[in-house]
Amino acid sequence: MRVVVLGAGIIGVTTAYYLARQGVEVEVLDRQREAGLETSFANAGELSYGMTSPWAAPGIPLKAIKWLFMRHRPLMIWPLMSPAMWSWCAKMVGNCNAQSYATNKGRMVRISNYSRDALTELLQELPIDFDLRELGTLQLFRKQKQIDGSKADQDVLAAYGSPFEVLDRAGCIAAEPGLAPVADKFVGGLRLLSDRTGDCRMFTQALAKKAAELGVTFHYNVTIDGFAMEQGRIAGVETSDGRVSGDRYVCAMGPYAPVLLKTIGIRLPIYPIKGYSITLPVTDDQSAPRSTIMDETFKVAVTRLGDRIRVAGQAEIIGYNQKLGSHATDAVRHVVGDLFPNGGDLSKAQGWTGLRPMTPDGTPVIGPTRYANLFLNTGHGTLGWTMACGSARAVADLVMDKQPEIDMDGLTAARYGQ
Repeated sequence: MRVVVLGAGIIGVTTAYYLARQGVEVEVLDRQREAGLETSFANAGELSYGMTSPWAAPGIPLKAIKWLFMRHRPLMIWPLMSPAMWSWCAKMVGNCNAQSYATNKGRMVRISNYSRDALTELLQELPIDFDLRELGTLQLFRKQKQIDGSKADQDVLAAYGSPFEVLDRAGCIAAEPGLAPVADKFVGGLRLLSDRTGDCRMFTQALAKKAAELGVTFHYNVTIDGFAMEQGRIAGVETSDGRVSGDRYVCAMGPYAPVLLKTIGIRLPIYPIKGYSITLPVTDDQSAPRSTIMDETFKVAVTRLGDRIRVAGQAEIIGYNQKLGSHATDAVRHVVGDLFPNGGDLSKAQGWTGLRPMTPDGTPVIGPTRYANLFLNTGHGTLGWTMACGSARAVADLVMDKQPEIDMDGLTAARYGQ
């Protein structure tokens, strides 16, 4: 069997690897010069198993309005004349209720936990260096109200068997000693013990090399123009280098998947949510973070990646805009400077922006389509790195006509009538 995978980000590369491991001939197409150069390039670095939750939650619409008026606001919305944008926003608001949240959370955790176990097995098989740390995530609360509000999250974590600790100020400092000089700026935290951290781009590129050793062929600098159709099936992918054909196809193009899929009648409510990050060198190990700190007030993650600090956050709804403006990273700069003023050199920070493929319910879209030889692996939002191995392993099994090890109910395009 020959499978063509569209996209060489973390999702496409893990899919190619799991297919190749089953003896499949795989070709991967990507417009960049190497793997992991778009959404996977400089994300937060979190493997957020304990923080797997949909953005659409009870109370979010009111919070979103308040965020819009913050100086270092976590959310920015540009009123574009875009039916797709406003339709997506309306669908997301429609998911901001207790029943939908519970359903969506359950689906997401199902993939996340499976992905955690899949990555554990993969790392036992392959020696990959990607600045891995297994020290959990500290959700940092600046106000007592945030601690009180986290009780619902604690109940969910307990229900799904995800280990956690509720920490006072001293406990937060014990977990992250670099916070000691700014102890007056927070009141406590929720530590998620199963979370990991690691550089997504490093992992993606290293796994691409391992996949190539298994026979996967990567075609870089190739533009995907569309699908060729014959008798109700995908006959090939039209590219800048000509048609590439296979027996089956996997679309793993992140935020650009709905653009391509729309041309063959598959309409998915995946919208590009813009995020920002900076990466700066560690200047004082004792004053830098040990793992990931999620600042609950500003929704910004500060992550230790080897001798670097990655700071990522914000959600900007502005369509397919990837411009990195002069003040775009102000919020993430503020947070790292506020919490770890002596940990890294902000003057040497490198800024980045990328598009997250978000569904309105938070759950990715994986599995079969109306076309028997086309499969999807997209829509992971901010959790592509977290869910990559599990999603890829499940999709690879489906491509091979095998029953995945997780329940696929609610994870496929069928929930959108597709």
